[in-house]
Amino acid sequence: MDQKTHQPAQMSAETIVCARCGAVADGVPPTWICSVENGARRYFCDDCGRTNIRAIEGRLDSDWW
Repeated sequence: MDQKTHQPAQMSAETIVCARCGAVADGVPPTWICSVENGARRYFCDDCGRTNIRAIEGRLDSDWW
């Protein structure tokens, strides 16, 4: 929240938000997971990635793991 205008803060092009929990990072952290779903790029933080790794791997063909 912008304290001057009391409006939601504007995020820069370098701000990445976790699609699951809403965690915010400046830039793209190298340990976050990136997924393209329905043509849209989505990022998932370390905690959400670790928590859901079985579901993520379950969607991959065995050639990928």
